[in-house]
Amino acid sequence: MSVWSDEEALARQEKLQVALVDTQIWGMAKGRKVVILFEGRDAAGKDGAIKRITEVLSVRKTRVIALPKPTEFDKGAWWFQRYVAHLPTAGEWALYNRSWYNRAGVEKVMGFSTPEEQETFLRDVPAFESMLTDSGITLIKLWLDISRDEQKERLDARRSDPLKRLKVSDLDAVAQERWGDYSKARDEMLKRTHHEHGPWICIATDSKKKARENILRHLITTLGCPDLSVKVSPPDPEIVFTYDQVIEGKKKLEK
Repeated sequence: MSVWSDEEALARQEKLQVALVDTQIWGMAKGRKVVILFEGRDAAGKDGAIKRITEVLSVRKTRVIALPKPTEFDKGAWWFQRYVAHLPTAGEWALYNRSWYNRAGVEKVMGFSTPEEQETFLRDVPAFESMLTDSGITLIKLWLDISRDEQKERLDARRSDPLKRLKVSDLDAVAQERWGDYSKARDEMLKRTHHEHGPWICIATDSKKKARENILRHLITTLGCPDLSVKVSPPDPEIVFTYDQVIEGKKKLEK
């Protein structure tokens, strides 16, 4: 039987979810504040990865933040303001399904903000994230990377599946048409916002099973609960790698 058969993958996922529960119980006792950012192209697997994490965690201590488009008030306020309102208190986890990095991604590509606003964001975000970590927040930033062909296949599947109608967006077609623009925006964003207090971790997501399993492994090993009830191996370095490795030319992102 292949190690990536449904049965084998599910067994490993359940084991990792046990370790994730151990980690949250420990974090609650220690008052740990955890922020996990999920960024990536459309259909890269953010929703599915978040579901595997949250389905076993405390509903009172775990929040998923997926904000709608900015209101007129939001547009006139400090860019980070509406995201700050959802930061965790002691013992909580906050998972952002897209985050303040919208300004450097879809807003840049689609012209929803000005070049001056985008430049201000890129200038300010390292200082903002340093403030978060200095306040005791554990910040984990994940870039979910997907190939162009795999994205097209998933977007096409959305349109033909009645259960996925809520995922269909007007921006789906643009994701393919402006693939190169999104690549350029991604590269600038990662380069300028990868820093000591907020390093980027890249996840290869063309295989959903491998991506989800290795995201769980990365979170568990990064959060570092000292007393897990099950043994957890580190993530596969072919699936999970640091942006430093991209800078060094050891790994590549999809172009």
